[in-house]
Amino acid sequence: MSVDDATQDVTSATSDVWSNHVPAPGTPEGFTVRTTYPTNPDGAEVMLERWQAGTAEPPHYHPGDDMTVVVEGEVSVQFYRTEAHALVPDGERIVLDKGDTGYIRAGRIHDAKYVEACQLVYVHNGAFAFHPADATLG
Repeated sequence: MSVDDATQDVTSATSDVWSNHVPAPGTPEGFTVRTTYPTNPDGAEVMLERWQAGTAEPPHYHPGDDMTVVVEGEVSVQFYRTEAHALVPDGERIVLDKGDTGYIRAGRIHDAKYVEACQLVYVHNGAFAFHPADATLG
């Protein structure tokens, strides 16, 4: 509940927190982001992400641990491991719905499918980077 709730219905659809999103170079179509200004080299990078329903991220990994909070929508995540220079699913696909929080360790290969339109709070330990998983297959 926000301070303004007594006089106005503030939601993810009406709050200015979710404005000023822009596409990010090198990311999948259907993704827009609003980032913080990094000022602490030992800090975390925080992004407010929007994904269109039906969009997806291919298998990839990040250099730091991350946390995702689903504000709106539904996303599914599949983890992978490498075997004989190929990606193999590692466990069942995980579904995160509105209100759920997910954590992924640094270097852990995963994909993401945005089943519904999503608004996410994404926190990455250190500077964010997106590394395609095919780079690990050598």
